[in-house]
Amino acid sequence: MSSRPEVRFLDRSTPPHIVTLVLMAGVAAMNMGAFLPSLPRMTTYFQTDYSVMQLSVSLYLAATAVLQLIIGPLSDRYGRRPVVLICYAIFILASVGCLFATTIEVFLTFRMLQGAVAVGLVLSRAIVRDMVPQREAASMIGYVTMGMALVPMVAPMIGGALDQLFGWQATFIFLIASGISVLALCYADQGETSSGDGKSFKAQVSEYPELLASRRFWGYVFAAAFASGAFFAFLGGAPLVASDVYGLSSFWAGIGFGAPAIGYATGNYISGRFSTHYGINRMIQTGTLITSGGMLLALAISLAGYGSAVKFFGLCTFVGIGNGLVMPNATAGMLSVRPHLAGTASGLGSAILIGGGAALSAFAGVVLGWGTGDAPLLIIMAISACLGYISIRFVVAREKRLATTDPLPD
Repeated sequence: MSSRPEVRFLDRSTPPHIVTLVLMAGVAAMNMGAFLPSLPRMTTYFQTDYSVMQLSVSLYLAATAVLQLIIGPLSDRYGRRPVVLICYAIFILASVGCLFATTIEVFLTFRMLQGAVAVGLVLSRAIVRDMVPQREAASMIGYVTMGMALVPMVAPMIGGALDQLFGWQATFIFLIASGISVLALCYADQGETSSGDGKSFKAQVSEYPELLASRRFWGYVFAAAFASGAFFAFLGGAPLVASDVYGLSSFWAGIGFGAPAIGYATGNYISGRFSTHYGINRMIQTGTLITSGGMLLALAISLAGYGSAVKFFGLCTFVGIGNGLVMPNATAGMLSVRPHLAGTASGLGSAILIGGGAALSAFAGVVLGWGTGDAPLLIIMAISACLGYISIRFVVAREKRLATTDPLPD
């Protein structure tokens, strides 16, 4: 569209209001963290091992990674509105399935189907790009992602309080109610914004070879994947650390899980202020160093025998700060390597990132069974963060070489 269209709230003949877009993304973000404080209690309820129960995180991430690749092309072909409505209906039904599941296998199946709510993360930004010119899109997306940054701070607290007061099922009742509310809002407010001229999934796949040939693309992808890997490992292991190592109640565990989200909001603010001045590579390096330093300090404190819940969750704030610096800048780097393939790079890069996070999350759940305390988890987080720093250093070295030698494949 050449100019910003008129928007009337609760009028589906016009594009959706920004409040609708924020809530779409917010419910998707909330679904990841709201039930984390309940994982230890759910492990007992389903009579399984924590490493199996933790698959509710890693399998969900894996399903989301796949959906990152197909939701965009589907909405390009069939429209944003029907894809959003169908995916939220699937999410609601899957949440009902989770609520009434009697075995861990049934629960995990419905948990993966809950991944349909990722439509809120993917298409809220696509709808913004449909609605406004490129020069205005970044500002509007910033408001949408601000909501996404705030929700993970409060979702675990709400989930922890509900679990402690009423049991883990109350969290899924809350998710069902949230899903129904957003579905109703989207039905009433979300007008179609897609022009129908987007690339098909087949067309995007045909562009993969050119993109995958870029070494700098892989450098940015791995920098983002390893940096965020520390956070995904936290998601996989922190619930067990909170309950079994430090004996926290569901409520206080939920408070602790908000620490990285507070750091992430801070890091996003710093990125917005300084990325243009210092450049994306320097910001990514700074972010990976902050995460690595925080995790190495936490590990040293733990190994020295001075670990505590406050120190563990407090230092995990550095994971959020580092990710707030790395993610927006690494994403910009991925998209800039092949500007004409920006859409393909966004979908493929996100899928690789989240898929890697799913693997690290599952690995964290297994590794915690190898030792006592929080040290095993902190080792994984520290190694992942350090590998992120190595990845961005590779990009920096590659760019220096390209600048001082004859043209080479990047």
